Amino acid sequence: MSRSLLEDAFGHHVWATLRVVDACLALSPEQLGTAVPGTYGSILETVRHLVGADSRYLFTTTGERTPLIDEDRMGLPELRAAMEGHGAAWSQLLAQDLDPDVVLVRRRDDGSETHAPMGIRLAQALHHGTDHRSQICTALTTLGVEPPAIDVWDFGEQDGRVVEIPPTS
Repeated sequence: MSRSLLEDAFGHHVWATLRVVDACLALSPEQLGTAVPGTYGSILETVRHLVGADSRYLFTTTGERTPLIDEDRMGLPELRAAMEGHGAAWSQLLAQDLDPDVVLVRRRDDGSETHAPMGIRLAQALHHGTDHRSQICTALTTLGVEPPAIDVWDFGEQDGRVVEIPPTS
């Protein structure tokens, strides 16, 4: 059986999020409260939002088989553990024969709904993660903390599937 074409994209998504969370584990409470203009909020608020939204994307795309989390009550270790679990959940979802055009409905507590096809929901999950990881890395930089290397090439090199060959001279 071949892998899903999206397996690497979601593998990177989870891996990069875990690397960002790991970088944040060393921060003081004051540093975690750092917010940078133009970003979602403080570092901790952004991590919570990132992992919480990932939980909601999985909840919707798996037909509510992946549990929601209460990210507002979670610290970084719990958020990290939740994100680790998301890796297996994304893999299980992507192993299915998914119809990119099937419309999924997300119902909110306030009675509102969002109707969107599976393909758009998957694209949004990846985009959302990239956007907020970037914001957290910007905040880390303002603190003088070197953000982790999290681009897709780094993921591929760490996974042993991207190899750089220096020029011959």
